[in-house]
Amino acid sequence: MFSTLRRSVIAAAIAATAALPAVVPGRADAQAQGKFITVSSTTSTEQSGLFGHILPIFTRESGITVRVVALGTGQALDVGRRGDADVVFVHDRAAEERFVAEGFGGPRRHVMFNDFVITGPAADPARIAGLRDTNEALRRIAAARAPFVSRGDRSGTHAAELRLWGMAGVDPAQGRGQWYREVGQGMGPALNTAAAQGAYILTDRGTWLSFRNRQDQRILVEGDTRLFNQYGVMLVNPQRHPHVKAADGERFIDWILSPAGQSAIEGYRINGEQLFFPNASRPEPTS
Repeated sequence: MFSTLRRSVIAAAIAATAALPAVVPGRADAQAQGKFITVSSTTSTEQSGLFGHILPIFTRESGITVRVVALGTGQALDVGRRGDADVVFVHDRAAEERFVAEGFGGPRRHVMFNDFVITGPAADPARIAGLRDTNEALRRIAAARAPFVSRGDRSGTHAAELRLWGMAGVDPAQGRGQWYREVGQGMGPALNTAAAQGAYILTDRGTWLSFRNRQDQRILVEGDTRLFNQYGVMLVNPQRHPHVKAADGERFIDWILSPAGQSAIEGYRINGEQLFFPNASRPEPTS
């Protein structure tokens, strides 16, 4: 059984290896008091600035500090499987449901949604600007052999991208190392690569809105229902990992699903534009 200290060290090592900063408001005080939890989450919630906005609110109301390990969804779920987090907050529903079915945590609950967009260079060599049909956009990119950057990191965004290629009837692996370029990094670094290479990329809107190094990149495809992006939250199973801080983890989950937590999510904006839309009490849209 991992001790609490060892779990913290492992989580910090994971975050450092991924070169992604953890959101750790007041960690020293929280560790001294034993009032902190570890949340394994996606890079989009961290890099968009959402956690920087909502977690201090939760800490003020609860006295519990939240330590974030920000990784791609696949890796974030693996952290939960190992018991190195108390809560998992990610955005790949199929993978989340497998996590629950395998007995690693749950129940899975809706928290919020936003959407994916396809961005690319203003020159738009594949001529996809203004399309609302993602299938057609991806087919045009492949036909033009226009550079496309993939995160390639088992994240929720990567999983969504691969599903979209599949729906479009395109196997991007045939262009691997040529026009299809996998970077194995989080959303922010992948966007930097796309900007530097004048490439297309699938990104969540929240990270895009907070991204500053756009160069001549712009949103070219949006509004397709296939681009819907749902986030879910789960407690790691304390019966499988008895050291999980179940009570404090549940308190965080209850808060983020409560009117106060949902209002905090709704209130996060960049330049007046809302990044995430709470839907803990509402069903997600259907295609």
